[in-house]
Amino acid sequence: MPMRMRRLRRTEALRRMVRETRLDPAQFIWPLFVRSGTGVRAPIGSMPGVAQTSVDELLRDAEKAVAAQIGGILLFGIPDSKDATGSSAWDPQGPVPSAVRAVKREFPHLVVVTDVCMCEYTDHGHCGLLTSSGEVDNDATLELLSREALAHAEAGADIVAPSDMMDLRVGHMRRALDMAGFTQTPIMSYAAKYASAFYGPFREAAESTPAFGDRRSYQMDPANGREALREAQLDVEEGADILMVKPAGAYLDIIAAVKRETQMPLAAYQVSGEYSMIKAAAERGWIDGDRAMMESLVAIARAGADMTITYFALEAAAALRNR
Repeated sequence: MPMRMRRLRRTEALRRMVRETRLDPAQFIWPLFVRSGTGVRAPIGSMPGVAQTSVDELLRDAEKAVAAQIGGILLFGIPDSKDATGSSAWDPQGPVPSAVRAVKREFPHLVVVTDVCMCEYTDHGHCGLLTSSGEVDNDATLELLSREALAHAEAGADIVAPSDMMDLRVGHMRRALDMAGFTQTPIMSYAAKYASAFYGPFREAAESTPAFGDRRSYQMDPANGREALREAQLDVEEGADILMVKPAGAYLDIIAAVKRETQMPLAAYQVSGEYSMIKAAAERGWIDGDRAMMESLVAIARAGADMTITYFALEAAAALRNR
């Protein structure tokens, strides 16, 4: 007797009963951009609904995150000044440490993840120190990244997330954190971060466009899949607690492979370009924005991501509540 697959698709109740992938707001991490000042909420033109905020305004967003019961927030800092070494990255009074202290004081149970990188803080926009020839100096950058991670941990960050793609940075950061007494601070490693065209709107939001060249000498080639598995395994060996694949939508095969091969907790970053494309098409009436949002998030989870960093976090959480 042939099986009729449509039997279990006939009603919403039946479809819900046999649904293989389920979303929960606790899986979402909301990226936020913080800068100095008071009462600042500066919209990002290429990312509808996203803004740079001062710490006081960020607290309003943190309150929304708590109310929506999402998993946590991910902080990016916009400094007042930049220099060749990105020295404001580890300033304890800088935007990220200040925001971490404020959020943990007001909302102690909200998970706060901090991005650890140099690109927002250097005057050249690259993710580390430069050599005299203009190349990123991998090993000289490690100490600075660890100083930044320590500044975030000292402020109270629950998780530090290095996004720079320097070789050996996870191990260096783990040792620095442990030596300073932060043995319980997890590292969420951007293990497979591709040199992607989908980052365009983010660079406006984070004010981090490179002054020259690009980041293809340290971020991964989009053509490579097996290399992602080597990157992920190396980060595990160096002490990463959570791995990440970035971007998400165009790299579902990488998400699936990294999860299958490592069995580690896995995050995927639905990046600015993915978000803005859906928003732009929805604004023009070309697609149903809410359905596209949820379909994209289901696909990321179905591929194997345990958590998704997404600018849709609040909207998706509301959609799940209203189902």
